[in-house]
Amino acid sequence: MKKILIIEDEKELANFIRLELEYEGNEVHISNDGREGLNQAIENEYDLILLDLMLPNLSGIEVCRRIRAHKDTPIIMITARDSVFDRISGLDSGADDYISKPFVIEELLAHMRAIFRRIDRSTKIHCLKFKDLSLDSAARVVKKEDAIIDLTKKEFDLLYLLMSNVNRVLTREILLETVWGYGSTIETNVVDVYISYLRTKLDDKNNTYIHTVRGTGYVMRM
Repeated sequence: MKKILIIEDEKELANFIRLELEYEGNEVHISNDGREGLNQAIENEYDLILLDLMLPNLSGIEVCRRIRAHKDTPIIMITARDSVFDRISGLDSGADDYISKPFVIEELLAHMRAIFRRIDRSTKIHCLKFKDLSLDSAARVVKKEDAIIDLTKKEFDLLYLLMSNVNRVLTREILLETVWGYGSTIETNVVDVYISYLRTKLDDKNNTYIHTVRGTGYVMRM
């Protein structure tokens, strides 16, 4: 059983999702207000938060940012707005996945299962090393020698996946599905953007950590 918080101001939709998730055996709590939902998210422990983008009193983007300042609770952003800018803004604010209204409940459940699978995989291996990089998935800390590298959540998850598959070429599609979620509507070029972010933070004149395999994807090679 998972404990789930729904922060959604459309009461009929929130109640519909609650009934479906309770039918699946979950414990579900609802807030219809951004500020109230933020307080619930910070004061209580949840396995997953379903967060609407457009909320009264505090926007979903701001709620997500403030949650991320305190916790790593998985967040799926739910919204009627479907522009690339909105999707990227939601993910950059700390959301783990994104689903657009209208959706069928089976699609939401698939997104949730994908997130819980990623969590299960990440808890199996806590410490990874590659050259002078070290990654602690439990503490979510990356170090280059002894210096901590400040990464966003998506940058960390992307690096974790690459370091977990040293010498294996990962396609953009695999990286997108694993890091951004099953059925993500984000374009694969977002992967290229985040690889560029990682290279800026990691590479130096002596080391290039992530290599491009033209027409396929990326790899970290020993």
